[in-house]
Amino acid sequence: MPERHIVVLTGAGISAESGIRTFRDSGGLWEDHDIREVASPEGWQRNPELVHRFYNARREQLHHVSPNPAHFALAQLEQAFRVTIITQNVDDLHERAGSRQVIHLHGELRKARSTGDPRLIYPWNGPLDVRDVCEKGFPLRPHIIWFGESVPLMKEAEEHVRQADVLLVIGTALGVYPAAGLLLFCPRKASVFYVDPHPAEWPGPTRNRLSVLKEKASTGVTRLVRHWMATGDFGRPPED
Repeated sequence: MPERHIVVLTGAGISAESGIRTFRDSGGLWEDHDIREVASPEGWQRNPELVHRFYNARREQLHHVSPNPAHFALAQLEQAFRVTIITQNVDDLHERAGSRQVIHLHGELRKARSTGDPRLIYPWNGPLDVRDVCEKGFPLRPHIIWFGESVPLMKEAEEHVRQADVLLVIGTALGVYPAAGLLLFCPRKASVFYVDPHPAEWPGPTRNRLSVLKEKASTGVTRLVRHWMATGDFGRPPED
């Protein structure tokens, strides 16, 4: 039989269980600043120092958090199946758990990008400030897709979803576009699973093939992966 392709879309819920604060934790504010002040091209132009402080704090937080059982379960799944993770999260918890095929739709905290040549992207684990420049002399910015910017990896993500035998969606309210629009590319043959303690209304034509687990990622994903690894049955969720 051809190898099963499991495509996983992860949102803030999976990272929140590891202690990662989300943009919505404080009503869209950060230190009394609207999130668009620190996550938009306009905010960057107005106050790059503030933007750097925001992302430096989030980058520092990564040193104090670890992958949770859901991250490790997804990495384990690669032992038996082809797995592609498409994440809306900018942390590196999937990679630290051992996942090898991860598409970061919204960028990566531990990278910096040239403001003059977007092809110049650098690993970056420490603080970043206005004095840091690329090899061409342009200021560096966080390698993050901000509000109003295009998502360069969307086409690649769409192609993976189109080829999915199984689509697993974890910890997302399905309200952030264009990421939520990926569900519309899911083929009719695919089995679809949604793990979230407070699942949103499911869009698209795959609703009649949807299995919902109203659980946290750490428990729901672990149960699913254990079931799939033991049985190879993707037709329905585990009953235990």
